[in-house]
Amino acid sequence: MTSTEVKNRNSSGHDSSETPSDDQDGTVKLKRTITLFNGVGIIVGSIIGSGIFVSPRGVLEGAGSVGVAIIVWAGCGLLSLIGALCYAELGTTITRSGGDYAYILEAFGPCLAFLQLWVNLIIIRPTAQAIVALTFAYYALQPFFPSCDPPEAATRLLAALCISILTFVNIVSVKAATKIQDIFTVAKLLALLLIIFTGAAMIAMGEHEHIVNAWDNIDGANVGVGSVSLAFYSGLFAYAGWNFLNFVTEELIDPYRNLPRAIYISIPIVTFVYVFSNVAYFTLVSPREMMESNAVAVTFAEKVYGVMAWIIPVFVSLSTFGGVNGLLFTSGRLFFVGAREGHLPQLMSMINVKRYTPMPAMLFTGGLSIIMLISDDMYALINYMSFVQWLSVGMSVTGLLYLRYKHPEWDRPIKFNIAIPITFLIAVLFLLIVPLFAAPKDTGMGLLLVLTGVPVYILGVRWKNKPQAFTNFVRSLTYTSQKICHVVSEEAS
Repeated sequence: MTSTEVKNRNSSGHDSSETPSDDQDGTVKLKRTITLFNGVGIIVGSIIGSGIFVSPRGVLEGAGSVGVAIIVWAGCGLLSLIGALCYAELGTTITRSGGDYAYILEAFGPCLAFLQLWVNLIIIRPTAQAIVALTFAYYALQPFFPSCDPPEAATRLLAALCISILTFVNIVSVKAATKIQDIFTVAKLLALLLIIFTGAAMIAMGEHEHIVNAWDNIDGANVGVGSVSLAFYSGLFAYAGWNFLNFVTEELIDPYRNLPRAIYISIPIVTFVYVFSNVAYFTLVSPREMMESNAVAVTFAEKVYGVMAWIIPVFVSLSTFGGVNGLLFTSGRLFFVGAREGHLPQLMSMINVKRYTPMPAMLFTGGLSIIMLISDDMYALINYMSFVQWLSVGMSVTGLLYLRYKHPEWDRPIKFNIAIPITFLIAVLFLLIVPLFAAPKDTGMGLLLVLTGVPVYILGVRWKNKPQAFTNFVRSLTYTSQKICHVVSEEAS
């Protein structure tokens, strides 16, 4: 879609709540079936994974005290909300799916957009999906192995089964995938509310020593601007996913209304449960115990629930199962949009004629995630990508400001005071500077992995006159795959 098309689309008066499976001219398109409730489920379910249950200690280590840690959690929620407001404007101005990729493409052109797509394709999305699936498998098996870790082979096999089942569901039905997201989002919120209410009961019973002494520094803590900065960095990582609804804008019913509403509802909910879950933990778990625990929620449960402590690992597994679903759902749409723009093989831009789902893109992202389960380097790879993810966000918000300047005539259903994107951009610049000093090797490796996309872009996208034999092979493979998967492009039916 060109800049002119964006302008024309936004001024055409088209009813964005329309939900056809086929246009009047017979083209096959993704259906608008995602409701406001589904949208909230995607955002909340994508943000809340295993982190708040397992390891909130990263924030505490940098904060140095309980009080500062609670403020950091709340501050990260506020900053995420500011960022989400910027994405509400982007998502209602450029109503294509694809999130950061679509916005970078519109503002800065195909090369930078391809590089963002490339690192998501080969590393960020498949490794994130594999890691969250492994976390699901570990905690699903833990009740059966109370005195030791579950066998690694069993964990990996269950993780592969999780990815396979959810990939199948996402191929068969968008409504089924969003229903799973809704159910498991409610389950993880119930788990956190159980922890919060338990904490409130403990406070009422007088268990509030660590809350009363919230401003006392942890023994050995060396608190400063640098350490608190790292605490914010860890906290914002736990809020990752607040922009995931922007990846599926084309399937959202009435995106001009429901995208911002979903954001306004979701981020405060997540901030509330994050802040008060941490308050609840500190009623029974000392700061030192939290620093030493591999699973804070499990430690908390063992102290208060006794023989019923197994429910927390079960809830963690439910939470991560929903997290895998959200990642797969949005990843498929990202690669679908990239292929539609000519940046990935044409097959991945095709839609199943019966299910109206991007089947090839879903099979690709699910299959690559299963392959990633074989690797022992997943965690190192995902560490390399933190810098790149924030760089993508920063470019998107910079693009928002640039497009305001370049195309002031575009219809913007939502437009916030310019102070909001500028404030968030300053925060993103800070998040890009911190890892340069805190983890220069990881940052350098992340940038190198991005640059590996340059020759791929030149050969795969820019080089138009490829050998005829290669073109014929790709065409034949695409045609055969179309017949197997019953898929067609949006331009033909």
